[in-house]
Amino acid sequence: MRNVLVIGGSYFAGRVFVETLAKSDQYRIHVFNRGHIPIGIPGVQELLGDREIPDAISRGIPWKRWDVVVDFCAYTPGHITTLLQSIPGTIGHYIFISTTSIYAPTQKTPVSEQSRKVDGPQPELGEFAEYGYQKWLAECTCEGECGQKGVSYTILRPTIIYGRYNYAPRESYLFDCVIADKPFVIPENINIFYSFVWVDDLAEILIACMENGKTYGQAYNVAGEEQISYTIMADVLEKVCGRPIQRKLMTTDEIIRKKIPMPFPPDDHLLYDGSRLRRVLGYEHTPFTVGITKTWQHYQAVIQRRIVTQGG
Repeated sequence: MRNVLVIGGSYFAGRVFVETLAKSDQYRIHVFNRGHIPIGIPGVQELLGDREIPDAISRGIPWKRWDVVVDFCAYTPGHITTLLQSIPGTIGHYIFISTTSIYAPTQKTPVSEQSRKVDGPQPELGEFAEYGYQKWLAECTCEGECGQKGVSYTILRPTIIYGRYNYAPRESYLFDCVIADKPFVIPENINIFYSFVWVDDLAEILIACMENGKTYGQAYNVAGEEQISYTIMADVLEKVCGRPIQRKLMTTDEIIRKKIPMPFPPDDHLLYDGSRLRRVLGYEHTPFTVGITKTWQHYQAVIQRRIVTQGG
């Protein structure tokens, strides 16, 4: 059996990955995090500690030959350095989950791995001004640290992730509009498109990358082929939810002035080219309609459980 160490792993994409990996009998799975949300999966060993504290890493993680380390929660260069210098044992393959936010703004889409990267913070993004830049610096640190230690690495840059356990108000915002029969705001410029990846696809892609020599020393976008607009989302939701959706066209200025909480930027493409990784793995993404259907079903089940719990 292969030893797999997951850093993070209790939220959203990390949790889905651990659940998916646990279905196989080929891996001994260890998850290292602060333990705020217990995983509770039979056979998965939960290790408690703070990744920002070297002693917590060296005390909390046992010495092993770690065939694969999958890092879901590194956001700065320091996170990478502290982890790789403090993990007891040896590492065969380190997989860093980065983001497509590392790319500089461009009018040329879809954005490929060779596109220009951000060269500093982006004040226009407010509280997220440092996010893409720090992730890019973390990627550079990953390459350097792994090179010095002789560790094989793979960097994955997912685009917009959707699916069960999503704590960001993305598809849930859209679902809530449907449930409350509220108007679905659509930007007047209907030709703005986005790339998505279903969280279950991301989990399978991660597993396909593990100890896959073809992915060593590479950074890949993780993005489905479909180009999705707000209009397409509304069409899909009508089909999935089985009810008509009120649609309200608004200009970007009006959306901003009225502080409408749009889950995706109404005036900027978020389109990324994930073809390199698809070719390497021979992977086909789940159609958006299928992924959203399963996400809607899970969301309804969660709401029903809340109703039952509150009612009891």
